[in-house]
Amino acid sequence: MQYYRSEPEKNRIVCLLCRHYCKMKEGQVGICGVNKNVGGELKTLVYGHPSALNVDPIEKKPIYHMLPGETALSFGTVGCNFKCPFCQNWQISQETKVNEEIYVSPERMVDLALEHGTKAIAYTYNEPTIFYPYAKDIGVIAKEKGLKNIFVSNGFESPEMIEDMKGWLDAANIDLKSWDEGYYKKILKGGLEAVKDTLRRMVDAGIWVEVTTLLIEGENDSDRDLTEMAEFIAGDLGRHVPWHLSAFHPDYKMTDHKWTGLETLMRAKKIAEKAGLYYVYLGNVPVHGDTHCPDCGELLIDRTGYNVTVNRLVDGKCPKCGRKIEGIWE
Repeated sequence: MQYYRSEPEKNRIVCLLCRHYCKMKEGQVGICGVNKNVGGELKTLVYGHPSALNVDPIEKKPIYHMLPGETALSFGTVGCNFKCPFCQNWQISQETKVNEEIYVSPERMVDLALEHGTKAIAYTYNEPTIFYPYAKDIGVIAKEKGLKNIFVSNGFESPEMIEDMKGWLDAANIDLKSWDEGYYKKILKGGLEAVKDTLRRMVDAGIWVEVTTLLIEGENDSDRDLTEMAEFIAGDLGRHVPWHLSAFHPDYKMTDHKWTGLETLMRAKKIAEKAGLYYVYLGNVPVHGDTHCPDCGELLIDRTGYNVTVNRLVDGKCPKCGRKIEGIWE
């Protein structure tokens, strides 16, 4: 696939990777800082150059309804198409200088995943949409080798990229950072309606989707906002879509803002459950992230931190009542 559109009459190209649709003349880079017009073609400057590489529990992404207890080779590059002031990986996401001394080919990345016994590759830490050409080349090979592919994303993918993902991406955790379009545009440099559209498109594309909201007291935790978010997930995406409610901790440009209290997360969880969501999980707090059967209440998966201590699923079903539990279990 070609990741840009040429506009020769205007002597520029249009990047198709995300919804910014950056228009770049020769030598210009996009908002992300790592995609450039070189000779009338789009060059992804971070292609082959990861800046962070680890083996993580899949639960850490967080993805709870996919291969419980297994690991994912996780990597990211520098650069991002958002400017979130609370970013927990700002050292790489808000950096644009590429370390070209480090090179990992798509083939080698897949080999690393297999060598470490992981069952998936996660494109994470910074925004994977901005290195999509690299991610896809890895993901296609990974798929052939029997590995799953996971995007951890802000949800600003272009419709063109979502269409292209259908053949190789298995799952995505998408941030729903706020319920305020103005906040998205002014503070985050993104767009709420665009993220909502991405979520709908990914679900329609058959990609397993989980949603994460980093709750920041006084910013995005009003009862009204939480209710409307929960109703959007339940109504537009499906009651089965897991919602991860994570506690904020001071970071980057928001070091003076207080930690999110457990009571705020518990209040949000009650609102989510009232809206009909089956699976609501709390993150960044010392509580269990257990999965229960929505029909009979049976404990199915016991999680302590990122560790799965009990997994009672039988062929993806509740052993007590036989209900099929939504997710990717093999």
